[in-house]
Amino acid sequence: MLKRNLNNDCSELVIVIDMVNGFCKEGNLASPSVMRIVPRQLEVLKECRDRGSQIIFIRDSHDKDAVEFKTYGEHCLEDTPETLVISELEEFNDCEYLKNSTNFMYADGLVNDIEKLKNLKKVLLMGVLSDICVKNGGISLRTYFDQNNRDVEIDVLEDCCDTYDSEGHNRDEVNEKSFADMASNGIVRVKRR
Repeated sequence: MLKRNLNNDCSELVIVIDMVNGFCKEGNLASPSVMRIVPRQLEVLKECRDRGSQIIFIRDSHDKDAVEFKTYGEHCLEDTPETLVISELEEFNDCEYLKNSTNFMYADGLVNDIEKLKNLKKVLLMGVLSDICVKNGGISLRTYFDQNNRDVEIDVLEDCCDTYDSEGHNRDEVNEKSFADMASNGIVRVKRR
């Protein structure tokens, strides 16, 4: 059963993207090196909770026939430990959404719930992978707010986002390009709060 404790009166929304076992600890797409951002995420999440921000988690979850597997291989199969929020962040998980793509805006129920947040002024983005799910969802969220004439700032917290490092995929270069792409689409780059 998904947790959906949403505070419709919040002015700040924190979206934690794919900080699940399948990207952080185990499975075909796990990159344990991304765990280096968790201490900073914990600091920020505590600060946000203390000031009354709404924190939501986006969890990658696919059925065995997911089309996405053609591009990224099998990962985060539904009802497996790979789809669960990492234990280090679970205490902040009161509201969660499942996605079956690389774009969190298509997570079931998310857009409907964002529409209910009439006092929303700011969104903070954190998680993995900065060059795929964070960027795709962030740019789509910016487009959604623009289309609906909602003056909501979106910040991407660079020290709370990461991607993997491999041959042909240099983490530092990919992160820099991803944050620049988001900035060119109206998302504010925050290097350290």
